[in-house]
Amino acid sequence: MAVQIDKPPGQYQSGQAGPAASEKLGDPGWAWAAYQPDAWQPWNLAQAGHLFRRAAFGADWDQLQQALSDGPQRTIDKLLRPQANIAAFNREHDEYESSTASSTDSLRAWWLRRIIQTPHPLLEKMTLFWHSHFAANGAKVKNARLMQRHVQLLRSQALNSFRALLKAISRDPAVLIWLGAEANRKALPNENFARSLMEAFTLGAGHYTKKDVREAARAFTGWFVLRGQLRYISREHDGNVKQILGQKGNFTSDDVVRIVLEQPATSRTLVRKLYRWLICETAEPDPKLIAPLAQSFAKDYDVLKLVETMLRSNLFFSRVAYRRRIKCPVEFALGIVKGLEGVVSTTQLAQDLADLGQNLYSPPTVKGWTGGRHWINSATLVRRHNLAMALLRGSGPYANKLNPWAVAKKHGCSTPESAARFLLDLFLQGDLGPDVRDALLKKIQTPAAADGDDPAGTLRRFAHEIVTLPDFHLA
Repeated sequence: MAVQIDKPPGQYQSGQAGPAASEKLGDPGWAWAAYQPDAWQPWNLAQAGHLFRRAAFGADWDQLQQALSDGPQRTIDKLLRPQANIAAFNREHDEYESSTASSTDSLRAWWLRRIIQTPHPLLEKMTLFWHSHFAANGAKVKNARLMQRHVQLLRSQALNSFRALLKAISRDPAVLIWLGAEANRKALPNENFARSLMEAFTLGAGHYTKKDVREAARAFTGWFVLRGQLRYISREHDGNVKQILGQKGNFTSDDVVRIVLEQPATSRTLVRKLYRWLICETAEPDPKLIAPLAQSFAKDYDVLKLVETMLRSNLFFSRVAYRRRIKCPVEFALGIVKGLEGVVSTTQLAQDLADLGQNLYSPPTVKGWTGGRHWINSATLVRRHNLAMALLRGSGPYANKLNPWAVAKKHGCSTPESAARFLLDLFLQGDLGPDVRDALLKKIQTPAAADGDDPAGTLRRFAHEIVTLPDFHLA
């Protein structure tokens, strides 16, 4: 079954912008202005589902209904700045991690548990984004404590300051070990971190030279990771003049961070990458769309402000963004878990997600996970179907933690037919062609389904059919 991500949304009425809106899609002033529901783009269940897929990991029925009542701006307010005590929640989970951080396997499980239970899903969504951007692989680092601190660092600035995050990353033992940059001597400058800093973390390919890398490496001399601790040995620092990206001086590591952040290419690269994460991954955005956001971002590198602009925008709620990303394995699995209001074995889930290509705490390369169409092939699609079946089965490793029939009854459904319609709205928000919808519902109405099986089993199979439809693989 192919997953199509380059076709217009078939039944998504709010995404079918009218002629005037179509002409405005390339206009930055209109694109980044705050979305206001109208006749062409009303606020409805499909829009609410779209928002929770991008700014969270899906939603349960109560969240969707509350969003319909609150409207888009108040719903976004709650996602950006929830009223719950986030600091206390994270402290509690940090303590759990610290007490069990004997391996990255345990850390993977705790992170998934945190994502399921968090009152601030956008924070975890952005932590996952930075986990791929500042990739560090625990298999090479070989120190669970360092990996725990690395992800905590990402979380601490995930919606705060990219400037502060980048400076902290330049002194993060896990990143330095992963890049093979744990020793940087004056006599033998190590270029590994400087190269990744410029190409993967900030400027992007084509915006620096080999000489810039060599000179930046000299500025980072003196920094070492010894027995898992970061140390600065002043006698190993090269105190001579360096020339980096057109600037000349007796630069240190902090100067290099400042210089790369001053380059226009850095803000453009980061805005494009966040555009791909939050808006659309099927086509490169027009440079004139990126320009105003990049100019604003470069002033203070405030991540929350940039994310807020994107999530509130007309463009985010237009057909350009709707189902224009393939869900990563974490989004796919937790979309099922969140919808069915359950908590499953995250130790098992972490391993199943690794088998699908997303091994938390172990991004595969310096550039993280490629994402997009790379998530889907014949093998991973079968594994996604099998994982969905395992999650929904009444027995096995997930031990009946997710029960579609029980959730449907909780929300007022008294028959398998009404429960089936509820599940379609829960998982797809009604965004399904009438032919496909009718064909699915007929399976519930057959005599075998009505008389020869218990409703719980029927609804488990029906839910599995929904979450293995191509539409459900799209965020």
